Amino acid sequence: MESDDFSGLLEGPRARGAFALRGLMAPPWGLRMETASPVTVWAVVRGACHMHHDNGDAVSLGPGDVAITRAPGNYTVTDTPGTTPTIRVLPGQDCRGTDGQPLTEELKLGVRTWGNDPAAPTLFLVGSYDSAGDISARLRDALPPLLWVKQAEWDSPLVDLLSAEMARDAPGQAAVLDRLLDMLLIAVLRTWFARGESRATPWYQAKGDPVVTRTLKLIHQQPAEPWTLARLAAAVGVSRASLARRFQEIVGESPMAFLTQWRLALAADLLSEPDATVGTVAEQVGYGSPYALSAAFKRVRGISPSEHRARVLADG
Repeated sequence: MESDDFSGLLEGPRARGAFALRGLMAPPWGLRMETASPVTVWAVVRGACHMHHDNGDAVSLGPGDVAITRAPGNYTVTDTPGTTPTIRVLPGQDCRGTDGQPLTEELKLGVRTWGNDPAAPTLFLVGSYDSAGDISARLRDALPPLLWVKQAEWDSPLVDLLSAEMARDAPGQAAVLDRLLDMLLIAVLRTWFARGESRATPWYQAKGDPVVTRTLKLIHQQPAEPWTLARLAAAVGVSRASLARRFQEIVGESPMAFLTQWRLALAADLLSEPDATVGTVAEQVGYGSPYALSAAFKRVRGISPSEHRARVLADG
């Protein structure tokens, strides 16, 4: 996949006070993750761990390997595949034993460091985007519940850099960690997308058809244009019937239906910005008035733009 085919997906993320933690664990150990975080990044600095998602996907991670999970869905992280988790991590990063007793304070080992042994052989990093507005819905929807990239597939100092910065206690450190987490996520996803496993996304499906690829780029890059099927067909040099047929076969919906979904996904992201209004967002995504955007948003997403904005800002 060419970088400009999915660059729009990676225009975020924008972490704001993301959860960041170094985990030091000596075997046997096991975590049951029930946090419901929109997106979480796991990176192994030394040692190893095994991740098993409730959907059946599983991977063993070693130094330099990075995994990403997204909600919904729970999973386990253990020292080996056969270990039974003894710690539950609940929403709000609330850690408890199997008996329900709190463990968050008991297992603290220092600045953003947590675990059962300060000299443990396994060191991993966890970075969670806990607000849905910090990562676009377009990007989350393009990801599977669990994906991973092995150290041999990419060459980056970001894991070691993030590990060192997590252990520091300095002014403005939260902002530094937010940006490093964003960079790590983008770098890993760029490698994963290039690997060709994002087969559920229209960008991947369109790779073999230049007409559909050009159409997707026009919609992505110029969402505010007053597109019609005829205008899109003329822009890519085919008939309306040909474009409609090829787009439907490859993407699974009509060009205009895709345009609507794309505009509303953009609107949902833009509405999370503090200074955004329904009127300014409507203009940016190609709707002639706040009323037109509101009507489309509620028809497709079931809530008004104002209700969506209130929910996102409340989560943040």
